[in-house]
Amino acid sequence: MVIAAMMLPASCSSEPSRHGRLVPNLTLNGAEQMALDALLLEQCWTKGQNQPILRFYNWKRPSLSLGRHQRDIPDPWLNLARTGQLDLLRRPSGGGAVLHAGGLTYALVWPEAPRQKREAYLQVNRWITAGFAQLGVSLHPGDSPAEAGAINCFARSTTADLVDGHGTKRIGSAQYWQHGHLLQHGEIPLTPPADLWQVVFGNDPPRWTPASPDASAVQSALISSFSKGLSTHDWTDQPLSPEERSLMQQGGERYRLGVSAL
Repeated sequence: MVIAAMMLPASCSSEPSRHGRLVPNLTLNGAEQMALDALLLEQCWTKGQNQPILRFYNWKRPSLSLGRHQRDIPDPWLNLARTGQLDLLRRPSGGGAVLHAGGLTYALVWPEAPRQKREAYLQVNRWITAGFAQLGVSLHPGDSPAEAGAINCFARSTTADLVDGHGTKRIGSAQYWQHGHLLQHGEIPLTPPADLWQVVFGNDPPRWTPASPDASAVQSALISSFSKGLSTHDWTDQPLSPEERSLMQQGGERYRLGVSAL
């Protein structure tokens, strides 16, 4: 994950909200998931909304998401997409490729994020670490240097990522900023398919010993830790409105890398 130590423009919102929006878990295709993350961020600054938005989601089909600036697409990935073995899409955020299968994805829209990207990563990592500690899992930031153009997100662990006591990367995160507002989303591989991971990346997926945490337990623990970290103790479940669902579906094509685009 590449972290640019730069200053970002201040958010246009005034006081941070003491309420947060929790979007119920949605299982959608990858392009729609990316379109929804981007839409929620855009609505945050265009409509002057200053409440944080948190959601967790699953993927309808095995999907490989590429970072915003990732242009190197190996032939095996193209073949997997052409033969329908996975969906290929592009994220609004940066970083390397992520295989979404058998995992849980989180997305946070944060209107009042720190103006330094690095500090935003560190704060979110603290909340994720606290959540996993509730489940008896100890995590800490990685220490690999950031590398532009990295192919596989889970092949290295920078301070933007979280690893366990054995050095195994457990969460890979990436950011996308608009007008001082932050979208940070990340993948938590829980039961990734070993065969597909091998075909895509040429190595074994991260394993949990003795067993991976339960996805619903992970989600509950992270909702609790994010709520405490953001001082928003009142999270309101708010499903998508008909307008939001329509805009998400319209925006999906922007992130889909279909066969015709390959």
